[in-house]
Amino acid sequence: MSSSDPIPSAPPSPLRRVALFGGAALLATAAGAWFALQRRPGTTTASADAAAVLWSQSFDTPQGGVLHAADWRGKPLVLNFWATWCAPCVREFPQLERFHREFGPKGWQTVGLAIDGPTPVREFLQKLPVSFAIGLAGLSGTELAKQLGNERGGLPFTVVLDAEGRVLQRKLGETSFDELAGWARAAGA
Repeated sequence: MSSSDPIPSAPPSPLRRVALFGGAALLATAAGAWFALQRRPGTTTASADAAAVLWSQSFDTPQGGVLHAADWRGKPLVLNFWATWCAPCVREFPQLERFHREFGPKGWQTVGLAIDGPTPVREFLQKLPVSFAIGLAGLSGTELAKQLGNERGGLPFTVVLDAEGRVLQRKLGETSFDELAGWARAAGA
């Protein structure tokens, strides 16, 4: 055997394999936890520019009127992005209605922005009428939702803003009355 021939080595022991696998799993778990903490709901890093963009918007209503977002300033706001074809959106609508009825008298506003056309929204609201404001955001509403923190662009997406327009909470996915009420109470309602 020459000096340049590789020296055969023994295969890794089962204990060494477990240690290597465990270390890799621990590293992956730590990385996942770090990313989850960066994306958790709560006060967000959505910029003041995003709120300024929101306040500059106007939305047609299914009834033919216009909603001006600037009119929402000065009161806390639950802003929900939804669509008629989105099953979780449809399921949470009664929860939003209940929140509006119970917290509206306490100064809270509830607004639903439909990522949809006027005809399906009108037909939907005939079957499931609500007393809170509905605006037609269309597909451009997904861009507004992204600016407010919806990085994935999914629905439903709910944003809670305080009276000064700061984002307090955001949630991608179906919400409940209890969750909405908890956020409102945490904000001082």
